[in-house]
Amino acid sequence: MKTSAGVAASAAALSLPSIINASPLSGSSSLSGKKGKKRKALIIGAHPDDPETIAGGTMILLLQAGWDVVCVYLTRGEAGIKGMSGDQAAAIREKECKAACKVTGARYRFMSQVDGATVINKEKYDEMLQVIKEEKPELVITHWPIDTHRDHRICSILVYDAWRYSGYSFNLFYAEAMSGNQSMNFVPTDYVDITSVVEKKHEACYCHESQGMPDLLNDWHIPMEKFRGMEYWCDYAEAFVHLRGHSAPSFVEMK
Repeated sequence: MKTSAGVAASAAALSLPSIINASPLSGSSSLSGKKGKKRKALIIGAHPDDPETIAGGTMILLLQAGWDVVCVYLTRGEAGIKGMSGDQAAAIREKECKAACKVTGARYRFMSQVDGATVINKEKYDEMLQVIKEEKPELVITHWPIDTHRDHRICSILVYDAWRYSGYSFNLFYAEAMSGNQSMNFVPTDYVDITSVVEKKHEACYCHESQGMPDLLNDWHIPMEKFRGMEYWCDYAEAFVHLRGHSAPSFVEMK
C-alpha cells in the first residue's frame, strides 16, 4: 500500500468549510475519489449521541451539500442508562440513534465494542481499519484524543491508527466533546458556522432521551456552540482540529 501523498498535500490547503462547499461528486475538485461517485464522510463517535453532539451541525451541512454521511457508533451505549442491563440499555439507545439519523438523514453503523469497556488491541485496530476500507470516506470526524472519557480516547486512537494504515487516505478532523469537562487542551484550526441548521442539530440530539439531553445541551453543548460562534463571528459554530497527513511511510509500508 502506498502512502497517499497527494491527498495529504491537498488536505493541507483545505479547510473544513471549503471541503463542505466542494462538489458532492468526487473527481470534480482537489479531493480524491472516483469520478461521479458521491463524496462520503464518517462521523465516528464512541457512544450513541456523540456524533450528533460533537458534529451534528456539520453533518447536516454536509448532507445538504449532497454528501453521503455515515454516523459510526463504536458502542451501543450499554453502560449509559442507570439501573438497566447492558442489553436493555443498548436496545433503547440503538433506537435513539436510528431516530436521530432519521432527523439528520445520515446512515448509521454500529461497531462491536462495549460502552465502558472499550479496548485497544489488534482485533479492534483491524475492525476500525475494515470500516474505513468498506466505507472509503474522504472525510472523517472523530473525538479529540485528549479527553477525560476513556471511550473517547480509545475511539480517537483507533481512528488515528486506521488513518495511518490506510495511507492517509482521508481528511481527518477532531471534534470536541463538552470542553473543560471531557475534551482538554482543544485549540481549533477550523470552524463551521452551523447557525442555519442548529435547530435541526438539537432536534437530532433530543432523540437521545435516555441521556437527559435537554440539560446536557443547555449546560454544555449550546454554550460551547455559542462560544465557538463568538470566535468565528457567527451565532453558533462547531470547532475542529485538522490533522495534516504527510508523506512519511505508513506502518504497512515498513513491514
